[in-house]
Amino acid sequence: MSETSPDPSWREKASLNAAHQRAELERKRQVQSDQARAMIATFVRAAVAADVPTRRFIAHSYGGGATYRTSVHGWYLRKNESVGVGTDGEFYVLAVQGSLMARLRGAELTPSDPPLVLGQGARDGESIDLSEALDRALHPERPV
Repeated sequence: MSETSPDPSWREKASLNAAHQRAELERKRQVQSDQARAMIATFVRAAVAADVPTRRFIAHSYGGGATYRTSVHGWYLRKNESVGVGTDGEFYVLAVQGSLMARLRGAELTPSDPPLVLGQGARDGESIDLSEALDRALHPERPV
């Protein structure tokens, strides 16, 4: 074996380690998503029981310039109306690929896996715990 080529067993170990790390990150993400789904289900029941008004979601193009009607009704979770929870109990990121068809017929929204922190990794002050965002949506009359 030459000095410049790594030991094949080292490559194998590194590959297995990377695969293990990816699997562990995915497992943690799934656990957090399951926790967030449970929080959202509780929120939807409470919001319906309290008759908190819903709105039809408006989606924004990825570039942010255009808006599109959607068929989904629910509650916005951020002031900038970039994410929301539908009356169907699903979590939606309200950004879509713009198109002429979407402009004419409305945009189709696809549910996303909910995070425990909205905007995680964003600039300081732009992230918010899901629990806090749900509480704000449940009690819109409270000052922020």
